[in-house]
Amino acid sequence: MRFVAITSCPTGIAHTYMAAEALEQAARAAGHEMHVETQGAAGSAPLDPEVIAAADAVIYAADLEVRDRDRFAGKPFVDVGVKAPINDAAAVLAAAAEAAENAAVPSATDAGTGAVPDGGAPAPVTKVTAHGGAATRVRQWLMTGVSYMIPFVAAGGILIALGFMVGGYQINTAQPDEIVNGFDVTSAHAWGALLYLTGSAVFAFLVPVLAGFIAFAIADRPGLVPGFLGGAVSVTVGAGFLGGLVAGFLAGFLALGLTRLPVPAAVRGVMPVVVTPLVASFGTGLAMFVVLGRPLRALMEALNGWLGSLSGSSLVLLGALVGLMMAVDMGGPVNKVAYTFATAGLAAVGASADSGAVEFTIMAAAMAAGMTPPLGLALATLVRPRLFTPGEIQNGKAAWLLGASFITEGAIPFAAADPLRVIPALVAGSGVTGALVAVFGATLRAPHGGIWVTPLIGDPLLFLLALLIGTAVTALGVCLLKSLGRRAATASADARSESAAPAGV
Repeated sequence: MRFVAITSCPTGIAHTYMAAEALEQAARAAGHEMHVETQGAAGSAPLDPEVIAAADAVIYAADLEVRDRDRFAGKPFVDVGVKAPINDAAAVLAAAAEAAENAAVPSATDAGTGAVPDGGAPAPVTKVTAHGGAATRVRQWLMTGVSYMIPFVAAGGILIALGFMVGGYQINTAQPDEIVNGFDVTSAHAWGALLYLTGSAVFAFLVPVLAGFIAFAIADRPGLVPGFLGGAVSVTVGAGFLGGLVAGFLAGFLALGLTRLPVPAAVRGVMPVVVTPLVASFGTGLAMFVVLGRPLRALMEALNGWLGSLSGSSLVLLGALVGLMMAVDMGGPVNKVAYTFATAGLAAVGASADSGAVEFTIMAAAMAAGMTPPLGLALATLVRPRLFTPGEIQNGKAAWLLGASFITEGAIPFAAADPLRVIPALVAGSGVTGALVAVFGATLRAPHGGIWVTPLIGDPLLFLLALLIGTAVTALGVCLLKSLGRRAATASADARSESAAPAGV
């Protein structure tokens, strides 16, 4: 059979390409032909229309809205999350093959999704969904906004942190005129101001980008203008990140409703370009300024006040919770919730916040806890190699770099092969790391970068100490659980051999 697939994940880095590789390997092993379009952070090369036309079925392994999905109209498809092929690509492939076989039966048509090629009858379509429902759609829309926001968070946050490192914390008073009217290339203050102001400008896009691409995921291009407008209004009225979430969904559904209105043919051409953006923008602005702005601002202020009041055991518990969430699904939705919470704190306090703000400690806890799983597994393969397969030992070598670079997904191959023993160890190690970062009071203004942004960390030695302890806990937990499992399997095998032995032997 011939298959085409789309893979995408919120960050567009690891899961996207791991899922693609898993599908290609499974298809090769089963004797099928597979072409994958990775809609990741590096962009994507669209599938050849002839390849799509020849395909027997389509596999959507995506946690985001699939771009240009209309290309596959009329094809039977399987719709799963991006982790499904990483965990069991053969099962996903088998479901796609079943969908293709069912599509050959006329009764298997799915009304409303079949294409009408060359004016003929709708092509038979079979939908096999491994995850579905309203909750899944909402998560996909939200993750689409987050995925487009993350590059702005990373670039803006690191630039701001570099500005503080070069120009000192007093650089937050820098004004654009200082560098526009005369830039002194020999002045550290001038370079610090340039970095800080550039990063602050990038940071200003966070909420509009989040809202704009949530709306885009819901309503496609007609949702972009009202979505960005809603995010900008949220910043203006002080509703911040929470306001951006609400504005994105509001703008998206307004635009989607307008695009579905039955209108005369003469008006249909200008609807997506003029009418829908205009009316949806006005509706979103009206709702955000007049109705939702004040309560959302109050809610955001209450959240910021609660975070600012955290200290002692409360902060430690929050650090541990963020750490647990960063490890439990290794870059999946729970991980992204924790990471988005941490980066939203950075956006909420702003670039000018005091260097000891609680939000910076939470960001440090999130990054350290996200680095711990791959580093702990890499250490485990080094100290107890006999507990791992040759392939896992090779993955362990790569996990050193992935963990150091804050790519939690480096732990996925180990967890997919042995989830019951690996995941509890990862959660324990990351929970300890997050709690220790909070205890030590380490801070971080840069929302990404891993070990490579150590100079930008407040109390870097304590941060590294927390990371080392968490890595050791993870490695110890993995080795212990795998050793217990190994002993249990050996004891079971011995018992079977004894019961099968002849009497007197």
